[in-house]
Amino acid sequence: MSTESSKANILVAYFSNTGTTKEIAEMIQEQTGADLFEIIPEDPYTEEDLAYYTGGRADQEQEDASVRPAISGNVEHMEQYDTVFIGYPIWHGQAPRIISTFLESYDFAGKRLVPFCTSHSSGLGSSAEELHDLAPEADWLDGARFAASSTAEEVLSWLESMGLTDATAGDVGVFDFDTRTVLLNSGYEMPINGLGTYSLHGEECINSVTAALNSGVRLIDTAHAYGNEVEIGEAIRASGIPREEIFVITKLYPDQFADPEAAIEEALENLDLGYIDMMLLHHPGSNDVEAYHAMEKAVEEGKIRSIGLSNWYVEELEEFLPQVTIMPALVQNEIHPYYQENDVIPYIQDLGIVVQGWYPLGGRGHTAELLGDPVISEIAEAHGKSSAQVILRWNLQKGVVVIPGSSNPDHIQENTELYDFALTEEEMSRINALDRNEKHDWY
Repeated sequence: MSTESSKANILVAYFSNTGTTKEIAEMIQEQTGADLFEIIPEDPYTEEDLAYYTGGRADQEQEDASVRPAISGNVEHMEQYDTVFIGYPIWHGQAPRIISTFLESYDFAGKRLVPFCTSHSSGLGSSAEELHDLAPEADWLDGARFAASSTAEEVLSWLESMGLTDATAGDVGVFDFDTRTVLLNSGYEMPINGLGTYSLHGEECINSVTAALNSGVRLIDTAHAYGNEVEIGEAIRASGIPREEIFVITKLYPDQFADPEAAIEEALENLDLGYIDMMLLHHPGSNDVEAYHAMEKAVEEGKIRSIGLSNWYVEELEEFLPQVTIMPALVQNEIHPYYQENDVIPYIQDLGIVVQGWYPLGGRGHTAELLGDPVISEIAEAHGKSSAQVILRWNLQKGVVVIPGSSNPDHIQENTELYDFALTEEEMSRINALDRNEKHDWY
């Protein structure tokens, strides 16, 4: 039995001969939104095989630690899963040897493994610890034992204790100002403030990304068209910060849509970070649907974790979305107080898609005017903040992720200091009233 490709990053793999472990596995799936994979032996066990202390097949296998019963089928795209639950019944105080076969069949390095067992009386005991040597580079969490009488509430309580319950629809797209992240519909968390790198190149780019990372920034936005993916990757690799703590966005430009597979490989090679957190289509163009389909395939292959769009508005989305399988996790558009997209933002958010704004401070040739706006300056003075910080906070309170660009370390640091104040409803309304529908770039 093979799993079908999906956007889930959690897998529940289980071996069940009487149905008890299967029931628990299905409860975990329901609470986490995980994919299911049943570990089925090529040679099924009979009742006679399972009769304890008769010298039957199960007795013989459990007495010989080298036995590896063959499994029918395999997990497709194991690389897409960050967390793998492994369920089994307890046989003679141990996990069945077929679980050893499963663990030796895949690379679990860096993945979180969560064992659970089913038994009428025996606990998890040392059964899970004995499995650790079979996947030593995995992050093993404490497991749990369940009985046939265990309830969904008990399973949920266990999952909640580990923070592994599924995000409800209401959680997706909601900004968490404590963790400074937002949960995407792809199941991944993304920081809500980052660094835009348009126009940054060479040492200036490397230094700017380094300064951002040193200031706690963990979201970096780039694109093929920016010509700096190599520098971005170099700065991240040199930072010493664990790869999984940094969220990287890049984009395919329309002149790449004719051969998107090659463009994706080019981005992976340029960044050289193992995988891409988010890839966007930079703006609509010929063959954009086909290019998106290529990104969908790359998600299935574990090369990209989340995908989305840039410079798509209501009409474009209405035409585009019915033609794709994976809902975009992000739409990135020009958004600032003089171009607010107050009709577009709620439309996108109602689809469960996170909105991100480029040019949050107005963009080239317009930043000074926007930062000097009397309304914004007055609000900034009232909070003891800069105009830039007020604008960025206004975006965040509207549910818009911000990626201001800068090569100045002081400004980069300033652009992160957004969480020790909040704008009142009146202040939000005053800034909302500044909208001129004034777009500062062509797309």
